[in-house]
Amino acid sequence: MFTKIMKRGNRKGPKSEAAEPAAAAAVPGSNVTVNHASRTAVPSSGAAAGAHHLPTSPAGAAPQIESLPLFRDVPIAERQALFLRKLQICAVIFDFSDTLKSAREKEMKRQTLSELVDVVQSSSIRLGESVQEELVRTVAVNIFRCLPPASHENTGSEVTDPEEEDPYLDPAWPHLQLVYELLLRYVISSDTDTKVAKRYIDHSFVLRILDLLESEDPREREYLKTILHRIYGKFMVHRPFIRKAINNIFYRFIFETERHSGIGELLEILGSIINGFALPMKEEHKLFLVRALIPLHKPKPVGMYHQQLSYCIVQFVEKDYKLADTIIRGLLKYWPVTNCQKEVLFLGELEEVLEATQPAEFQRCMVPLFKQISHCLSSSHFQVAERSLFLWNNDHIVSLIAQNRSVIFPIIFEALEKNMQGHWNQAVHGLTANVRKMFLDMDSELFEACQLQYIEKEENAKSLEEQRESAWRRLEAIIEAKDGEDMVVAN
Repeated sequence: MFTKIMKRGNRKGPKSEAAEPAAAAAVPGSNVTVNHASRTAVPSSGAAAGAHHLPTSPAGAAPQIESLPLFRDVPIAERQALFLRKLQICAVIFDFSDTLKSAREKEMKRQTLSELVDVVQSSSIRLGESVQEELVRTVAVNIFRCLPPASHENTGSEVTDPEEEDPYLDPAWPHLQLVYELLLRYVISSDTDTKVAKRYIDHSFVLRILDLLESEDPREREYLKTILHRIYGKFMVHRPFIRKAINNIFYRFIFETERHSGIGELLEILGSIINGFALPMKEEHKLFLVRALIPLHKPKPVGMYHQQLSYCIVQFVEKDYKLADTIIRGLLKYWPVTNCQKEVLFLGELEEVLEATQPAEFQRCMVPLFKQISHCLSSSHFQVAERSLFLWNNDHIVSLIAQNRSVIFPIIFEALEKNMQGHWNQAVHGLTANVRKMFLDMDSELFEACQLQYIEKEENAKSLEEQRESAWRRLEAIIEAKDGEDMVVAN
């Protein structure tokens, strides 16, 4: 508990964004090296170009916000101009590290943002190109910022399990939420013309949205996930770029950092994308499965996103059943050796994959598959053994096993017998007895043949052990006799 308190105390809060444009302008001419741990999201050229629109205030003074009338209080002809002025007000950034500082101005900005969201949602004002450009600039100024260091970065604390860390909540969320809502309403609005909007929501903008998924605030990641999904659906021109960018995030996570807060959200987006893949499936999508999705089983924190990953994997099998062999062999490649909780997750996912597997694909991988299941059946960790025995509760899997029982029975029979003879857990013992009876009812002759083979193997092993012990006894006797002769000679 003390360590957690110290860790949270060491965490740096988000810096004030008021001076960001000036700081960004100063970087190119300086000799400063930016560390990745700063996790900086640099404002785009579009946002920087719009900086001259922003209200300014003397250095060190609180930002000033002009009081403007409500939209309903001005003529329709003047509402576009008023919308622009309100956007400029919302481009002012406040310091939320001090809740009392500029409280009145913060509330005015919040109310203005809320009003802009209502206007875009109701489509009461048709947004011209200049207004759309300014809207995207305002959003960019607010959301593309320096994220605070993650709990494991620059704090001097030991590396902890990401699943045990408390979520970080951004104090600027009252404004950020409304900015994200404004962007979302703009993207999904039926009045938004993609031919115009793609000039401002370009590849650079999308890439920085993806970068923000490293935020530790789960509320922010939820908005980013929804917005990115909507952008993917509406802007077809961005689809290949988004898929490639997500690929790159996965590669870096798998092979370099094993640290990223937004892997689960990215996989949720991909789940719906995979569901929409046309058949026959493109080679690009199959490569994505082999090179990115299957290796995502490797990192230690897989438990944080396994549910979403499993859904994506099963989607591929349901889309193209011929991929089942590739996926099952991929799971076996990354099967955990010492992490029992991870092994339970893998068994659950394996059941879902097998449920969508056809007999021809099952036959290709059944030997290595059931060798691994045999190890799981005899695991001393009762949850692993129990979860593997639950596979026989699935009718489709039992049907596949029955069709190939002459190959599968001999592989797993020894594990079942050892469980019956000496597994410490009573529940595992009972489940094993049920599976064993199922095999006996399915094919009694094969069961008896396997039993005879097992008894013979055990007797051979026992005989070999006796021979080994006898050999050691003979060696000991020879050594003792030689030592006695040496003592006689010495005397």
